[in-house]
Amino acid sequence: MQLKHMKTLLPPLDGAAKICAIAHSPNNQKIAVCTSDRVVILFDEQGEKRDKFSLKPADAKYGKKSYTVKGLAFSSDSTKIAVGQTDNIIYVYKIGDDWGEKKVICNKFVQNSAVTCLIWPPDQAIIYGLADGKVRSANTRTNKSATVYSTESYVVSLAASPSGKGILSGHADGSIIRYFFDDEGSGDSQGKIATHSCPPYALAFSQNAIVAAGCDKRITAYGRDGRSFQHFDYSREDNEHEFTVAVCSPSGQNVVIGSFDKLRVLNWSPRRQMWEEPKLKEIPNLYTVTALSWKKDGSRVVAGTLCGGLELFDCCLKRTLYKNKFEITYVGTSQAIVRNLATNTKVMLKSHYGYEIDEVRIMGRDRYLVAHTSDTLLLGDMLTSRLSEVPWQGSGSEKYYFDNENVCMIFNAGELALIEYGQNEVLGCVRTEFMNPHLISVRLNERKQKGIQENKKMAYLIDLKTVAIIDILTGLNIAQVSHDNRIDWLELNETGHKLLYRDNKLKLHLYDIDTQQKSSILNYCSYVQWVPGSDVVVAQNRGNLCVWYNIEAPERVTMVPIKGDIIDLERKDGRTEVLVNEGVSSVAYTLDEGLIEFGTAIDDGDYARAVAFLETLEMTAETEAMWKTLSKMALEEKQLHIAERYLKETLRIAEEVSKQTGGDGFQHYKVRARLAISDRKFKEAESIYLEGNHVNEAIEMYQEMHMWDDAIQVADAKSHPELETLKKNYNQWLMETGQEEAAAELKEREGDYMAAINLYMKAGLPARAARLAASRE
Repeated sequence: MQLKHMKTLLPPLDGAAKICAIAHSPNNQKIAVCTSDRVVILFDEQGEKRDKFSLKPADAKYGKKSYTVKGLAFSSDSTKIAVGQTDNIIYVYKIGDDWGEKKVICNKFVQNSAVTCLIWPPDQAIIYGLADGKVRSANTRTNKSATVYSTESYVVSLAASPSGKGILSGHADGSIIRYFFDDEGSGDSQGKIATHSCPPYALAFSQNAIVAAGCDKRITAYGRDGRSFQHFDYSREDNEHEFTVAVCSPSGQNVVIGSFDKLRVLNWSPRRQMWEEPKLKEIPNLYTVTALSWKKDGSRVVAGTLCGGLELFDCCLKRTLYKNKFEITYVGTSQAIVRNLATNTKVMLKSHYGYEIDEVRIMGRDRYLVAHTSDTLLLGDMLTSRLSEVPWQGSGSEKYYFDNENVCMIFNAGELALIEYGQNEVLGCVRTEFMNPHLISVRLNERKQKGIQENKKMAYLIDLKTVAIIDILTGLNIAQVSHDNRIDWLELNETGHKLLYRDNKLKLHLYDIDTQQKSSILNYCSYVQWVPGSDVVVAQNRGNLCVWYNIEAPERVTMVPIKGDIIDLERKDGRTEVLVNEGVSSVAYTLDEGLIEFGTAIDDGDYARAVAFLETLEMTAETEAMWKTLSKMALEEKQLHIAERYLKETLRIAEEVSKQTGGDGFQHYKVRARLAISDRKFKEAESIYLEGNHVNEAIEMYQEMHMWDDAIQVADAKSHPELETLKKNYNQWLMETGQEEAAAELKEREGDYMAAINLYMKAGLPARAARLAASRE
């Protein structure tokens, strides 16, 4: 690790104007610096000054110069800054996400003694040391502070472990005390672990050791057991001064220690299990280093000096260019930053076990990261920043498949391993010889389902004619499908309840995992795909585009003649389009989004999704019918806030009637009928409409609910003039939605047997056509 000076953020002054404290935000976007005149200056990650605000004393009557700042730290979400002051107080300022937001004090913690140092470990309370020897914590949620432990000696320094789960405190009597919020299974002891030769003002808690230094010009490294195992002695060097401050890198494998005109770097060598010191960074006229902070991604160090200078240093082991598209900066042996040169987005790759990263590769359409260490495998999705590290002893001949956005498939010597991005353990392993992405389907919590929290399923080939379906969470085999012919494509639906597979004779089959039922749904299938985010299936059969809007009824298929081959399926901006290559140009066929989106949401019991979809539509008769269906189901599920959307309109009608007539609006026929509809009492609603001779509204109600038979019955009973038009519209609707069977039943009831036979044949029900033909002369 080498330090390379990049730029001066604040120029030094002629006299003493000490930089009191520096802090980097966890999101890497801000640097906060407290100057000697008690002003916090905020810089962006490039080192440009963007904002500033003045601090205030605990009591205004003592004046603005009655205190000095001893500590500065960001909260985990980077929106707050804690300031520790010698006038016995800690202020927490809310600075917000954006530059220029108003700075507000959101917490203050009054103490009995001066604050001497302060840190804010991730996801913990603020930890600070006091002049009376106490180490205390301040909880910003409850606005209360408490003593973590007490000593008799002034606290000179605090340091958090790289994970933030442990802290060290250094004291004026030389003692170093360790405390864990969670020892993470290390079994390390708590309490006083070492006594340093002088007050350890420069204290660092690294991954493998504790580094302490102070006014005796000696640096000592202590092991996890508290025994010293390495010394760097500069006490005989005339040009060396006391060590004032130390900072550990986020990876925990490097330490920078500041003194007069110098920055010393210590790098941990995993192989030698010792600290190594590269060339000293000596900067004439820098003067004493008073504050240090390391950027959370490990790529920068900021140093503040006694004369008010602020210097920015770049730190890395090496930099490489990958495919001329990515810059990989190794900021430590176990940490690397990958930057996309085109978009300037960054992803930090880090071994949590501290293993040395050998090489970083970018694969799968330049989206996925793969890196090896001696004992682990690191994987990452650069688009979602989900990173995984799993124990791995590789053979070097692994093949990686990135077709699934949630899981990486690794094939090695007949074994398939699944690693979910963002999870630090192997999801599952199976034996299979067929490593083709079209012959493996993995579904991980892809759609919200009613009553199901975790849903992880996988289908793969055991042999050429047998599909195994397993529940990855339990490792149990939930189904096995045997077939007569060789299978050349398979895919589970997103909920993992249905399996589509095609054989080498181009026959498409559907297997229902819950009922273990298998059915053949299409011949000569050249293309097939589940529509993303739904259980709708799109396939091609010669010159037809086939769509199953309801796969629970596979015999009901909507067919559209096309003149070419389907090349893709796109779903975006509330539209689903099938792209067909028709020779010279591509033609887009739009599917019925209402049937896809609303139907899927209702099937899954995801009422919030159904509401979100309906709110994008204009209020038409069809939309109102969907709202009615949703409100009914929401009432059954006791989700009253959703049912309220429909009931609100009912309430509006009641209020309007009440204003117009002066009577009770709830007794109006429209309100009574709507309440009956929301309770699924359609016959009751019908009789309310017919009592007042509102025949048209009764018919409209049934039409909206697609209860055409009931609508026709009402029209027939009341000799409605539009009866024939109604029958014609019903017949047309059945044909448009591919319900030939229902259309045939309608024709049969009307006595048009020839039309009924033709429709039964079209619906693929020759037995019913034959039965009808045989029963009539």
